[in-house]
Amino acid sequence: MNAFRELLAAARVTHVPGVHDPLSATLAVHAGHRAVYLSKNAVAAVMMGRPDVDYVPATQIADRAATLAPVLDGVPLMADAGAGFDTAQDAAWTALAYQRAGISALVLTDHDGGHVAAMARQAPDVAVIARTTAYATGGLDTAVERCRAYAKAGADAVLPAGVRTPEELFRLKAALPGVPLVLSRTEAGPAAPTLADADLAALGVRLVLHPLAALLAAVRAASQAYRSIAEDGSADDVERMPWAVFAALSAASTPGSSPRSSSGSPGGGDQPASASLGS
Repeated sequence: MNAFRELLAAARVTHVPGVHDPLSATLAVHAGHRAVYLSKNAVAAVMMGRPDVDYVPATQIADRAATLAPVLDGVPLMADAGAGFDTAQDAAWTALAYQRAGISALVLTDHDGGHVAAMARQAPDVAVIARTTAYATGGLDTAVERCRAYAKAGADAVLPAGVRTPEELFRLKAALPGVPLVLSRTEAGPAAPTLADADLAALGVRLVLHPLAALLAAVRAASQAYRSIAEDGSADDVERMPWAVFAALSAASTPGSSPRSSSGSPGGGDQPASASLGS
């Protein structure tokens, strides 16, 4: 069974952090995460130095994803669809290319049900999270209508961007019985409701995405180091990971040296896979 479908079928919330390169993916695995997410904003930031680019080719996302698989050690990867889904045939072809790159689920934004149906039929091993921005222009009723169409076409879950309140989530769950909901807590858009996980799970939410949190934290830390070097000639006062810890992390991420527990779940479940690596 597709790993993301297992997470969507569970009666709990799974937090899915963003990753953008093998090192960030290694850190996420060692922190014990059950899944990770490669967003187009992250790809644009690390490849173009810009917060977002309207056209991020799906081929670039797939190429970047292929560099993550060796360190993920079976932790499933979700990715944004990117550009390249113009027709239903394009959607199916690109979904298959994503699958070959090691992507288990993709987030498809504001395409019609034909795209979703084509992927569900021709790339059944890839879970489809159908995202809609209809809430911003048509309100909740329009978002519900769009989500219902996606679910009918075969989407595994829906992501109603812009929904902000528990009351709206309750209405979504009532209108879409049995359809898993996904929320995104991205700094690049409207904030998702910040309820406790148990409350979110009761409202039908199964995944909460954090696409840019780690990237922006890394950018801030690097900015402080560069500024310190420019002003003081040293980064000694900037908090950094010790070199020995970094070396141990790199060694642990090499093939055959797994950070996963003997039970097969990342980090042994609720605990980090290696507490010493986070020190």
